[in-house]
Amino acid sequence: MNVALDTNAYSDFMRGRAERVDIVRAARSICMPLIVLGELRAGFAAGRRESTNAANLQRFLNSPRVSVLLPDEQTTHHYARLYWHLRAKGLALPTNDLWIASLAVQHDLVLCTSDSHFDQLPQVVTC
Repeated sequence: MNVALDTNAYSDFMRGRAERVDIVRAARSICMPLIVLGELRAGFAAGRRESTNAANLQRFLNSPRVSVLLPDEQTTHHYARLYWHLRAKGLALPTNDLWIASLAVQHDLVLCTSDSHFDQLPQVVTC
């Protein structure tokens, strides 16, 4: 399985939560959306263990199975389609999560997340 990690899934993995550890260990490839990296680093900056958390994140990113997903022009097309799908139903997602979902759809990845609001998007496969 090829997965994208949401911020909470990475945090769960780092805390040793068995379900997330199993998913990360079994994944063929692990993608970290750029937006997730921003959210993580913002959280680190607000915490008391910024340097430790940053070092752990860098070790994780250095794994040959891990890559960073960058949004590009194609991502904007997915974003627009997902946005209009939600709007037609009178729903919304936080902007960062809409970008994360767009990257997961664009790259045909299973999105590992604890956020149930992704269930509003049938185009996004979650674990």
